Amino acid sequence: MQIGVDSFAAAYEGQGLAVSPSDRLRNLVEQIEYADQVGLDVFGVGEHHRKEFLDSAPTVILGAAAARTHRIRLTSAVTVLSSADPVRVFQNFATLDLLSQGRAEMVVGRGSFTDSFPLFGFKLEDYDSLFADKLDLLLNIRENEHVHWSSKHRAALTGQGVYPRPLQDSLPIWLGVGGSPQSFLRAGELGLPLMVAIIGGETRRFRPLVDLYREAGKLAGFSPDQLKVGVHALGYVAATAQEAAEDFFPGYARAFTSIGKERGWSPVTRAQFDAQLRPDGALLIGTAEVVAAKILRHSAALGGISRITFQMNAASLPHPKLMQAIELLGTRVAPILRKELAATP
Repeated sequence: MQIGVDSFAAAYEGQGLAVSPSDRLRNLVEQIEYADQVGLDVFGVGEHHRKEFLDSAPTVILGAAAARTHRIRLTSAVTVLSSADPVRVFQNFATLDLLSQGRAEMVVGRGSFTDSFPLFGFKLEDYDSLFADKLDLLLNIRENEHVHWSSKHRAALTGQGVYPRPLQDSLPIWLGVGGSPQSFLRAGELGLPLMVAIIGGETRRFRPLVDLYREAGKLAGFSPDQLKVGVHALGYVAATAQEAAEDFFPGYARAFTSIGKERGWSPVTRAQFDAQLRPDGALLIGTAEVVAAKILRHSAALGGISRITFQMNAASLPHPKLMQAIELLGTRVAPILRKELAATP
């Protein structure tokens, strides 16, 4: 199982205080470098187009990190493909792959915010068809240096070459999904590895959808090894369970209460948060031992996962706290998981 971190480059930290955007991005690159040093497997950077985030150009951030890391895989989390040009997306990540000596990946999805649609001149009512068409084009580009493709949403390609080509023979493309059965089905039919965002509720409720993905992939002729399942989760590790909860809750409550105002949700309460800390809850927050045990339970509940990534800065944690958590993930959580998984027949 690969263990990693996802960041949305929050523009706030601590008590919701703004920090210098330049300092924030420099700190993020330092966090990626440190994740590499402590032995984590992957680091992802999201994509948002709103004031509270600084990740509108994730490949630029990942490119800076590529020059300061040696082993860790570098990925998006996620690329909002519906409002992007697949040609440019492929070129950006192929360039990242060359810079990183074959460590680039991308997770593509439709995104949980809609800000990019008016920003780039797309109609929100085309949400689903845009994604389907653009994913088809992206996969076509991955397989073919010269592309023949047409759609109502983009000018046709009539054999043009798309350059540069990546160092890896096949640039890894994961499909990021939430709770839509159609998304799980699509990933299975295409044989794409699946990254499931589980940010609330009980992880086991996703099992029927993961089973749907695996069955669709099997029917499409893909082997179980090709049908990888990853989980993107909110998580944080500290020396004690109380410290982890007290560090994480204030920023978590601010972030999700703010999002909730846009979507008609009730304000986040401490009781709701504490319920998610229970063994079956989605939040991976606590000591290294508690979090490792919970990841193993989540993996069993989903029939086995191959990657887990922690999204920690939803809580707007300060840089030193994030660095400490990254160290604990690499030096405590990852070794526990690897030992337990190695002992499992």
